[in-house]
Amino acid sequence: MTATLPTHPLRTLTLALDPAALGDFSLTGPAGLLPADPFCWLRRGEGLVGIGECASFTGTGPDRFADAEQWWKDLLAGAVVVDPVRVPGTGALAFGSFAFSKTSPHPSVLVVPALVVGFRDGEAWLTQLSTDGAVPTAGSAHALLREALLCAEMADAPGDGAAAPAADRTAAGTAPRGTLRAGALTEAEWMDSVTSGVQAIERGGLDKVVLARDVLATFPEPVSRVSILQRLVQSYDECWTYGVRGLVGATPEMLIKVDGTTAQARVLAGTLDREDEPAGSTGFAAAVLGGSLKQRQEHDFAVRSLTRQLAPFATDLSFPAEPFILELPNVWHLASDVSAELAGRDGHLPTSLALVEALHPTAAVCGTPREDAGKLILELEKMDRGPYAGPVGWMDGAGNGEWGIALRGAVLETPTTVRMYAGAGIVEASDPAAELAETWAKFRPMLQALGLHA
Repeated sequence: MTATLPTHPLRTLTLALDPAALGDFSLTGPAGLLPADPFCWLRRGEGLVGIGECASFTGTGPDRFADAEQWWKDLLAGAVVVDPVRVPGTGALAFGSFAFSKTSPHPSVLVVPALVVGFRDGEAWLTQLSTDGAVPTAGSAHALLREALLCAEMADAPGDGAAAPAADRTAAGTAPRGTLRAGALTEAEWMDSVTSGVQAIERGGLDKVVLARDVLATFPEPVSRVSILQRLVQSYDECWTYGVRGLVGATPEMLIKVDGTTAQARVLAGTLDREDEPAGSTGFAAAVLGGSLKQRQEHDFAVRSLTRQLAPFATDLSFPAEPFILELPNVWHLASDVSAELAGRDGHLPTSLALVEALHPTAAVCGTPREDAGKLILELEKMDRGPYAGPVGWMDGAGNGEWGIALRGAVLETPTTVRMYAGAGIVEASDPAAELAETWAKFRPMLQALGLHA
């Protein structure tokens, strides 16, 4: 664990901004101006973009959430926060990504950016954060913003002699496409693992296990991280596009969102590929997904898992009796939105990160019972998931935050290699070939963002 506090206290200054003055900074426009290596949490033109780093936590193991929470509390204890805007996401803020497994050596991180641009309900704001002893001012904050916008414009300008990103040239057909190869398991080996998972369920004691696999894309030249984020924002606006260091993606699943005393989650389980979309598509999806015992069973396991873990923190918990159909460009999902009023303990409400620790991993990405499913995942997947299916998002100094599950994403392992992950919920009625096809449907957002085809 690397949890050293900065020498100087955290200082933050938040200023209201005119949204019109930012142009396409939020990535929603066709040009999508953004600095080269941003932190990102965007959906429907709202969210947060972070630039630079001024403090960070790194940890591994079973205590990674608790250690990160303590580091954040210690950092806030001496913080000087000036925040006249006062909405979730202003003031002190950190982006985070946590490894799926407590046994993973992959680092879990909280990172405090140097600058944040936020968008919410028609409002925009700018926050400068500092741990170097400097006192943020309106002048210094706007200067950093101008510098970021200028760098983005220069990177986006045509005819500057810079080579286009490999993925861009691939899409245009002017350079060789990247190559795809199997990761830890071949397709046949992974289907054998699915068969083993079904057999374990048939023996009793296990209701569901989620099995993931990885594929590795290799490019002849460096991949543009910003181009990936831009394409995901433009094509998957209903999802939360995230970027935390090398982790990028667009998740449709909200593990937990805390806004004051209210918590919300979106549970997904049950998937239907849209590649061969028939006429009357939504009705078709409702009939196929809603009428499938296998899909409904998988979804019910996921909803019960989350509500059971969330209940001790809530005074009121609600979710619909029937799931709805979530329509995404690549798939349909059975989805349920859960809401709760948070219960205080000793005069304090749980923070978003405390709820993350209690809820992760849900049945939607692990299985049920959780411990048994987790052990079987380690046995059958033959890989380290790293941050895949782990919590990713942000938290502020008031305990608010949004934490998605890192799905439909990838890790940029080197400038020219990208590792993608996808999984499927395995129940007793699962068919290995159908589950394999489902993983390819879930790979599609990242393949499209990289200009690749399976």
